[in-house]
Amino acid sequence: MPVIFANAPGKIILFGEHAVVYGQPAIAIPVNQLKATARVMPNPLGQPGDIRIQAPQIQLDASLADLPVDHPIAAAVRLAFQAASINQPPAFTLQISSTIPISGGMGSSAAVSIAILRALTNFFGKPLTADQISALAYTVEEIHHGTPSGIDNNVIAHQKPVVYRRDQPIEFLSVKQPTHWVIGDTGETTPTHETVADVRQHFQANPKRFSTFFEQIGDISRQAQPGLIDGDLPLLGRLMDQNQCLLEKMGVSSPTLEHLIQAARMAGAVGAKLSGGGRGGNMIALAPSENAAEIKAALIDAGAKQVFTTILTKGRES
Repeated sequence: MPVIFANAPGKIILFGEHAVVYGQPAIAIPVNQLKATARVMPNPLGQPGDIRIQAPQIQLDASLADLPVDHPIAAAVRLAFQAASINQPPAFTLQISSTIPISGGMGSSAAVSIAILRALTNFFGKPLTADQISALAYTVEEIHHGTPSGIDNNVIAHQKPVVYRRDQPIEFLSVKQPTHWVIGDTGETTPTHETVADVRQHFQANPKRFSTFFEQIGDISRQAQPGLIDGDLPLLGRLMDQNQCLLEKMGVSSPTLEHLIQAARMAGAVGAKLSGGGRGGNMIALAPSENAAEIKAALIDAGAKQVFTTILTKGRES
């Protein structure tokens, strides 16, 4: 049998992080220049069920049988077996790699799960729809994040810009005018489940105050939808800055994030904010097309460990 592989992109949230967990809308886009890859290599000399999993970036090289049931990669593999109705899989090696920053709010864990699910179900000749892949990846995300929003698995599985609201059908966006985005990686990592759990604790301690934050962020996301479709930079920039102010009040920003956000604004970004769980990870800036290179250089000068650029156009990222 040939080697089978599948890719899954990263993602970036433009508006609505944290509030999305509490029923408010969020907007996210795929970042196709970053990806997770899963390769399934048959082992014709191995015994049925002899499965090796190799993920050098997290120092993993182990038999599936030796991994705990709740190990996220093992969980994705076993879910693929169930979805494909495979009771006794043939011997194979699963190799996993990713260019998506870990714990940076770019959907690294969901992308790895989705790449595994796609590669294995294709390997077994039983490919799944994007909706099916997304649902299985959400199950794995619960292991990573405890109470995931559901946005990562949806935007990555469908590979399209989406408006996501929990327990409602996702809405795909088709933009009329392109927008340019610059993403700066702080190099600092805080697992998303930690910031989600902290926000939940604050909400439980002060439900009125945090409910107001969530509602205001939800309003920002709703206002941003037509702005994103039409490429209304002044509106989008103002909304990004408002969203960042609320995230700071919620305690999920950090000095490094705020330093990079200010550097981007000084270099000509019309708006900038953190993206994802916060307390590290990534920030994102909306760039006039003529300023994107200058903003990227300013972020590097300000200490960003990595900088990525993305253009949102005609309903997808390029």
